[in-house]
This record gives sequence, C-alpha cells and structure tokens, in this order.
Amino acid sequence: MNSHNALFRRGDLAATLNGQLQKIANAVASWDEDSLLSTPERDICGSLEQEFLIEPLALDRAGITMESVTQSVETVRDFDEMVDVDRTVVTVSVPFAGEPRLFDLKPSTRTFTAPSGVVSRGELRLQCVGPVDRDARQVKHDLDSQLDNIEKYVKGSADQVKAYNESAAQKIATEVQARRARILENRNLQEALGYPLRRRPDAATYSVPISRKKIVPRRPAPASEPFRPEPVLDDSHYESALEVLRNQRNQLERSPSISSHLKEEQIRDLLLIGLNSQFEGRAAGEVFNYNGKTDILIREGDRHVFIGECKIWKSPKTITDTLDQLLSYLVWRDTKSALLLFIRSGSPAEIIDKAVAKVREHPNYKRDGQNATDERHDFVFRSKDDPNREIKLAFLPFYLPKPKASG
Repeated sequence: MNSHNALFRRGDLAATLNGQLQKIANAVASWDEDSLLSTPERDICGSLEQEFLIEPLALDRAGITMESVTQSVETVRDFDEMVDVDRTVVTVSVPFAGEPRLFDLKPSTRTFTAPSGVVSRGELRLQCVGPVDRDARQVKHDLDSQLDNIEKYVKGSADQVKAYNESAAQKIATEVQARRARILENRNLQEALGYPLRRRPDAATYSVPISRKKIVPRRPAPASEPFRPEPVLDDSHYESALEVLRNQRNQLERSPSISSHLKEEQIRDLLLIGLNSQFEGRAAGEVFNYNGKTDILIREGDRHVFIGECKIWKSPKTITDTLDQLLSYLVWRDTKSALLLFIRSGSPAEIIDKAVAKVREHPNYKRDGQNATDERHDFVFRSKDDPNREIKLAFLPFYLPKPKASG
C-alpha cells in the first residue's frame, strides 16, 4: 500500500458524538421565544435534526470503478543496500453515502490493521501496490481484503451513529417540549400579573382538557394584551372523537341493509348522535363556521376545536374539492379536522389509494401523520391563513355500497 491517508484514526467517534449531544440544549435555548411558540413543534425538531443528526457511512461495493493500471518504482532495502523495484499500481474508487468526516473517527469496534485510503467527493479511493508479476486473482483478493477490513469499521461506525441519532432525536424533542412549556408558563405568569409588556402579541396555544364524557374548558387568568392563548382540542380527545366515528363506521359497514339506503345527510346525523352521546351535546351539524357550513363541529365557547366534512366519492376531484372546502371553513385557530369519505361503489382499496394520492397533491399538504392503514390515514396541512399553523387531518373511509338492483 502506498502512503494513502490513514482512515478512522484522527479522533474518537464516541467522544465526538457525546459532544454533539451536549450541544443540543444550547441550540434549543438559542431559538427566539416567539419563533419557538409560533413555529410548529415538528418543524422546530426537523430543523434541529437537520443540524444534529448524522447520516451513517455505507459503501457501495457494487458501484466500484477502476482507473488505468500504472507502474511505479519503489525503493526498498535489499540486505545492506537500497534498490529500486518496479511495482504495479491498481487504483479503485468505491462510492459511499454518509458523512465523509466519519472516516476520520475511530469507532468502538475496530481491528488491529488500520485501513487507509483517500476520501473525495462521495468516493473512497484505494490502491493495491505489488509486484509486477501478480495476476488478477491476487490483486482482486488484496482489494477485497482491504474493503472487508474497511467494512468492519464502517459497520461499527454506522451502529454508533444510528444509536446516537435515536438519542439526539429524542433529546431534541424533549428539550423543545420542555422549553416551550417553560415559555408558556412564563407567559401565563405575565398574563396573570396584568402588567403591559413591551412586546408584540404572540400566537401561542393551549389545550382544552376534556374527558371522554364532557368538554371542560380550563382557561388561564384574564389575558393581558401581549399574550392571548387560544384553545385547541387536546390530542387524546381528538383521538376519542375519531374513535367514536371509527366505531360508528364499523357498525354501519356491518349493517348494509340499513346503511345502503341512507343519504349523506342521514349518515351524518347518525354520526352526530354518537358524538353528542360522547361529548354531551357539544357536537353540531350544519353550523356556520368562517365562510361556509361544515358537517360535524365540536365547539368550545366561541371556538371550534374539531371540524369534520362528509362526502360521497365520485372521482378524485371529490377529494380536492372537499379539502378546499374544509380549509375554507377553518380559521387560523382551528387545528383538528377530519374528512369522512363514503364509498358507495367500486373497489374500496383502489379508491382509498386514489384519495390518499389526491390528498398529498394538495398545495397545503405538508406531510403524512402517524396512522396509515385502510381504516385511517393521518395528514398534516398548512393553514391557508398562517403557514406556521398546522392542521391535523384524519381521513376515514366508509364502505357503504348501495343495494344491488333486484331481478
């Protein structure tokens, strides 16, 4: 081997990764308070993850390319004198993915034989230098031995990096949540004291705590002008509402003799009965909201905390039109919604796939949510009025085929 650079030898990987973890708290603390409150938490975490998460190394041995074979002269000691010896030089380039600086850091798992090479622009260049009379089989064996040794280092490095990424992502989420909570506590204290502050009002929110039986508002002390928290539906109660709708959907699908004859408004009314029994009459239908009428609404005081829209599938355009309609109802403070799609004919699986594709094509679509099954898909949308405001959308398909015509 010629005088290539030593790999995995300039620093300690474990110490470096630990140092990165220690920087996360300061990075979160450096965020402006108003930005931290007004920017969606997932976006903040995503920004910090881009800064702190590391792409592990991975070699692409199938993509190896070779340069022209060359000759060189090597001076070696032959007993008491130095002599020049002809050598054959074979150089190959191995594509790789991941953070190039990881080639400088020693993983915890390593071998006694230190590999060497040159890292440049997504490639690792290796050389095999030997006698001019070596055959291709010997050269190939030597190169494979080098790569096998490097692969051991790469795997050890990748394992440590993957573990670090999991810890870093969790630490980022924890630090962001903790700092947002501290800021909100301070803002609520400022509000309770009642003194005017020399700052613009911010758009932070708090959750409306509800039980499965009753919505009970919990509001802070009277708001001062700089900080006016807005209620939103807590995630657990949003899930409770969706669970009621899902259970009713299952009952309707199991009763085709009844559901097949129902019109869209009648299905909606049945769903409202279930929601009202769960949330003690807080759900309402055909209630004016913003600039239109929505199908299902849960209201807290003068705020709408859950909005649902019911539609019968006619074509992919049904999804686009319904999303536009739903977003037109939602004012900036509305953050929880649902799209209930009634499938009357055709293949449910094919229609669901088409519907999901149209949802992702919408200009306000931001990302998929956690659930992705035939029974439910979750999405996150941008508010049309405020790009920093996120709207949760649950897509629930109902398969309620019409009765087949007799004889």
